[in-house]
Amino acid sequence: MALWVLKSNNYIKQLMWILSPQESVHDLSPIESFRIPSKEELRELREEPTDPQAQQEIINSIEEVYFSNDSFDIVKYELERLPPVLSLQELEEYRDKLKQQQAAELERVTSLQTGLQLAAVICTNGRRHLNIAKEGFTQTSLGLLANQRKRQLLIGLLKSLRTIKTLQRTDVRLSEMLEEEDYPGAIQLCLECQKAASTFKHYSSLSKICKNFDISHYTKVQQAYRLLGKTQTAMDQLHMHFTQAIHNTVFQVVLGYVELCAGNTDTKFQKLQYKDLCTHITSDSYIPCLADLCKALWEVMLSYYRTMQWHENHDQDEAVAVSSDGSNVIGTEENSFDRSYVKKKLEHGLSRIWQDVQLKVKTYLLGTDLSNFKYDDFIFVLDVTSRLMQVGEEFCGSKSEVLQESIRKQSVNYFKTYHRTRLEELRMFLENETWELCPVKSSFNILQLHEFKFMEQSRSPSVSPSKQPASAISTTVTLFEQYCNGGNPFEIQADSKDDETEDVLASNGYESDEQEKSAYQEYDSDSDVPEELKRDYVDEQTGDAPVKSVSRETLRSRKRSDYNLNKVNAPILTNTTLNVIRLVGKYMQMMNILKPIAFDVIHFMSQLFDYYLYAVYTFFGRNDTFESTGLGLSSSRLRTTLNRIQESLIDLEVSADPTGTLTAAEERKEKVPSPHLSHLVVLTSGNSLYGLAERVVATESLVFLAEQFEFLQPHLDAVMPAAKKPFLQQFYSQTVSTASELRKPVYWIVAAKAIDYEQMLLLMANVKWDVKEIMSQHNIYVDALLKEFEEFNRRLNEVSKRVRIPLPVSNILWEHCIRLANRTLVEGYANVKKCSNEGRALMQLDFQQFLMKLEKLTDIRPIPDKEFVETYIKAYYLTENDMERWIKEHREYSTKQLTNLVNVCLGSHINKKARQKLLAAIDDIDRPKR
Repeated sequence: MALWVLKSNNYIKQLMWILSPQESVHDLSPIESFRIPSKEELRELREEPTDPQAQQEIINSIEEVYFSNDSFDIVKYELERLPPVLSLQELEEYRDKLKQQQAAELERVTSLQTGLQLAAVICTNGRRHLNIAKEGFTQTSLGLLANQRKRQLLIGLLKSLRTIKTLQRTDVRLSEMLEEEDYPGAIQLCLECQKAASTFKHYSSLSKICKNFDISHYTKVQQAYRLLGKTQTAMDQLHMHFTQAIHNTVFQVVLGYVELCAGNTDTKFQKLQYKDLCTHITSDSYIPCLADLCKALWEVMLSYYRTMQWHENHDQDEAVAVSSDGSNVIGTEENSFDRSYVKKKLEHGLSRIWQDVQLKVKTYLLGTDLSNFKYDDFIFVLDVTSRLMQVGEEFCGSKSEVLQESIRKQSVNYFKTYHRTRLEELRMFLENETWELCPVKSSFNILQLHEFKFMEQSRSPSVSPSKQPASAISTTVTLFEQYCNGGNPFEIQADSKDDETEDVLASNGYESDEQEKSAYQEYDSDSDVPEELKRDYVDEQTGDAPVKSVSRETLRSRKRSDYNLNKVNAPILTNTTLNVIRLVGKYMQMMNILKPIAFDVIHFMSQLFDYYLYAVYTFFGRNDTFESTGLGLSSSRLRTTLNRIQESLIDLEVSADPTGTLTAAEERKEKVPSPHLSHLVVLTSGNSLYGLAERVVATESLVFLAEQFEFLQPHLDAVMPAAKKPFLQQFYSQTVSTASELRKPVYWIVAAKAIDYEQMLLLMANVKWDVKEIMSQHNIYVDALLKEFEEFNRRLNEVSKRVRIPLPVSNILWEHCIRLANRTLVEGYANVKKCSNEGRALMQLDFQQFLMKLEKLTDIRPIPDKEFVETYIKAYYLTENDMERWIKEHREYSTKQLTNLVNVCLGSHINKKARQKLLAAIDDIDRPKR
């Protein structure tokens, strides 16, 4: 029974395969293995009919376990069911029952087999008839349709050929009509021929290769012209077709964008000239249209390039063939003449083709005002134009003067507007700058900024040409060789800055908190401090205890301050400085792409630096009171530079003068108002050393900016035209190099206010200098002055915790303070009315005490203006003749100081007559202020 069930399943699978449309009607191998029941078996089935209801009852009586699976062991199952005591009658009854069940199931399987056999026969016959219909109807009908289509095409072609043949014979009829003087008829015939010829312009075989060169097609065309003896004519027509292709290409590209942006189907644009059409390009569509324009023109030039290649290769093959078989001498000479003509024609056509391309692109470039374009968009325009000029140089060796001049005009026009906007932004940044430190890493380099990436790319040969600016592409492989078999050099994508990151900013002024902590711990130890300096004071010969001017905490603080002052750390710059550097990078990028505008760009770059320098000086260095001291704080070069900047760049007028001339108004457009310091910056607080932190950040950021300009000087010099290089040299020698000189006037203001010099003069005025005996104890004003210096050192240390104070700044601050203190001492000594020899000795004692303690507070050597004080004190002992000579030699002292010196000496070793003589000598001397 189970065997029959399995067979029935097999029959079902075969039936499914038969009904599947995926197999061929000829592949009937599965049906060949289909077993057909014998006639005896079918007869037995028919002779034993069974009541369907009874049959179903028998089948239902079969236990479910028999239908479980094929691995079911029936024998074992039946043996296990046998009772312990066997009964033959019961076994026979059970056997008969099983036979009935088997017979019923066999009846069902036999019926299924018969049905499957019938279905197989039906499917076989159906598939056979379908195959007959396919072969007899479908293929034949389609073949008839295809032949009919070919017939219609050939009839149309024959008609066209007859018309073309008639047109070719028209010249004979025209000659006859002209001989007959039938001029109206000849004209009418010409017009009809032109009209008829216009309908067959699609048969132009040469024009097809102007945009998409096909070797096979061009070879056939050249062979046809050669057979007709029209090789030279074909070449003349080829150049005409290339010229026409350039005109049609640019017109269709621009027209497509104009109509697309216009948003209507108005045909008025098709009637415009190309020059007028270019003026209708919108700003949004300008760049994609330019890119598509260059792509299309590239295809035309590439086709011309490949045409020349074809002729070079063909000429070489012909030369080899002629050398092997020179039987036809006349034909060889004719072919040689044709090849020479074609070669010259093609070489001459290079410059003509490129000139047409230049003029078309020039018209497009100048058709739109680019002054309001974004910087990145304008750089893209420059990059595309620069690459097109590179194509021209490779195409025919042209320097593309037409393109250079047009893009130079647009660049200068754009750059003036762009630079003016950037200067206004710089003024806004400076006026809102709080001069806080911008935390950058100690390894910061301007080449890490996006704006300077082009410098690394131009020096790196491994960069893909498609990623480089046009000027940076290697010349070893030309663009025509690179893109000859596919691609387009104008598939330029704008660089995405989102894919790059700038790792230049730090979380704070230090690389890490641990580094800062370890540095402080290292300097917090006083094991290397001499024992003498650890004491509260150093006893003098008198044994008196002076003011505690140098304590242990002060020394420890000083050690820590020295660390802050001298440690090598990140550059000092502000957000405004960083913005200026980025602007410089953008300017250089534009200049690198288009070198003819190098001078204009560098001139504008210099104005960025000029304005930054002028702002720092105006905010922190300008003080008429201190400048009038004659101490030479601002060098003549710095003063000249500041005056030049003020005259050429700074607009000092608050509002425009309505009565001013047009020329003056135009000049004012090139200037920028003077910046004003933000009200958030406080420069009047003594606790902050009068804004020392802000002054350091401002001045040192300027010095850092100058260093970056120094770094860029070789790059700028390389692109600067030779005739303009003196401007660049003067800019660096007269402006950039003066940045560090701005430190003196800026920090002089701090030094002048940090120490109370007026209090010291008051204390000195209370000292009695006409003593009769030599003193061993210095005066109290010395201790007061040293205490002022100690407080200055403490506050300097506090500021250094906010902002790193470079060593040159620290030295200048100390130098200014010491110089002012020494000059105050001389001024105090010059105020003395009466002084004895012992008083002069007391002055020397006071000054030596001041120097001894001062040298423990600072490492500056030698002490500034030390000789200025000592020389003035010792001049008291000079005789009349020596003093007169001394006065003439020492013009660094003021008239008041010299006069006081002479008056004090009166009565001791100078009489009244000598006094008058010396005073007269003082009056005769013209003493310029230092």
